Amino acid sequence: MTLPHTTLPASNIILGLMRIEPLSDDEIRALVGQARDAGINFFDHAVVYGDSLHGCERRFGDAIAFSPAERDQVIVQSKVGLADGYWDFSTEHILESVDESLRSLKLEHLDILLLHRPDALVVPDEVASAFDTLEASGKVRNFGISNHTPAQVELLKRSVKQPLIVNQVQLSITHANLVAAGVAANMNGLDQSIDRDNGILDYSRLNDITLQAWSPFQKGFFDGVFLGDREQYGELNDVIDELAGKYDVEPEAIAVAWITRHPADMQVVLGTTNRDRVRASAAGSELPLTRQEWYRLFTAAGHLLP
Repeated sequence: MTLPHTTLPASNIILGLMRIEPLSDDEIRALVGQARDAGINFFDHAVVYGDSLHGCERRFGDAIAFSPAERDQVIVQSKVGLADGYWDFSTEHILESVDESLRSLKLEHLDILLLHRPDALVVPDEVASAFDTLEASGKVRNFGISNHTPAQVELLKRSVKQPLIVNQVQLSITHANLVAAGVAANMNGLDQSIDRDNGILDYSRLNDITLQAWSPFQKGFFDGVFLGDREQYGELNDVIDELAGKYDVEPEAIAVAWITRHPADMQVVLGTTNRDRVRASAAGSELPLTRQEWYRLFTAAGHLLP
């Protein structure tokens, strides 16, 4: 896929690197190598990943040294905004955070920079000033947001001139309100019909913003994974296993394919450090679930079709 507003050829599977800090250099290189072998060219970081700020970025920078040719083939993304226990989208903080990210990663530029979570005290002009400086200096080539509502994006766009090309949000078959609410629109008294994100999915499609789905295997907000959980999600796992057998893939691929099958052209962010799981998940990149199979998974997860 090519990300809208860019010329970036991006895999629709992203390797998230929030758990690499305890790994050795060799283990990090093997993980990244497995991702590249599986067709993944997109790597996701954040200032907050690790036991200290920039911890995982530093480990990545210590272990991985891309040649100039390799650097042109990969996309490195990071997220900023967290200070010492609070969110800070001030010009100064964004600029300082990016400089430290680049030092930690040992890179000259980020392909994409995201604002990690909404700052209630955001001043859009300050964000715009930081983005202009970063773009002019060549330190950041593209910009986006994470976990932002449509109205929060529109507020930023009053000042920010660069396209906001991605929004990273939580999505899995079971944690699927941004999809499920629209399916059950206008149903009085039904919890599923409650719009908890102000229409992120449709807004993003209308504005050519690519959604990046984090925690694609989580039941809810860090409530554990649904794969293999037959006590709470027995029917869903039965359908997943059936489809995994049909397509000759692992269950992870089916969970990934449920997201990549959606016509919004979403990306899936993997958070694992298990190389076998990376390989298994990447097999869902272009797996052609039928419409019927997609809805079977949706309803087996407990979502209602009115």
